[in-house]
Amino acid sequence: MLSYQHMYHAGNLADVHKHGLLAWMLAYLTRKDKPLSYVETHAGRALYDLSSEAATRTGEAAQGIARAAGFFPEEHPFATTLARIRATHGAHSYPGSPLIACEMLRAQDNLHLAELHPGEHAELRRALRGYKVKCHGQDGFELAHSLLPPTPRRGLLLIDPSYEIKSDFNDIPRHIARYHKAWNVGVICLWYPILTSGAERAMVRQLQAGHPDALSHEVRFPPARPGHGMVGSGLFVVNPPWGLAEEAARLASHFAQPRP
Repeated sequence: MLSYQHMYHAGNLADVHKHGLLAWMLAYLTRKDKPLSYVETHAGRALYDLSSEAATRTGEAAQGIARAAGFFPEEHPFATTLARIRATHGAHSYPGSPLIACEMLRAQDNLHLAELHPGEHAELRRALRGYKVKCHGQDGFELAHSLLPPTPRRGLLLIDPSYEIKSDFNDIPRHIARYHKAWNVGVICLWYPILTSGAERAMVRQLQAGHPDALSHEVRFPPARPGHGMVGSGLFVVNPPWGLAEEAARLASHFAQPRP
């Protein structure tokens, strides 16, 4: 149940979709001087080496961030954050969402990250040494329930499970309903895979029925290798920041273009 490690998939097209829109949302939220809270339920190790054997074995980064440079203008918050991290950690480094958040948020903001996998939690703490952040070695869904509503009340919750626990598809709508009830002003962002099996579809329908004003955004792409079951990436955002739908549509236009 704790076998998933994102180092094999870091920098794939799902990450490009998720991290590009996350960086845009964090940039939007930090336009105001008011402090905010950032909570993440499934943090991973925060920093990845795309030249490592684990990363090159699947070829997902080669099909993802390596071919996505033109997806983001030079001044886009994801592009500038990625460039800053690579200037520090090397040209083959890739940030997970925790490092993106740590780089983009400010001294007055509060960050809480959950990672249950012991090895990944240790790497998370190592990667974020020196940042103002609290890393919790516990179940992320439980952490979010214990923290919401957070202080400060402005902010964003990122839910990004691996879905290796198949009950997640059934449980997530219930979790999000409780999170939204406790924190009706928070931006609640869920990432999910689009699978050839269609296992995500019932969850998405239930979420859309329960939160009709949320942004539901999906992009499709070819499988990273023959037989790979993920053929797209989805984000479901409760209380989406103004302008996110337009940014999502801009990014989707790049996914729709033929790729070399």
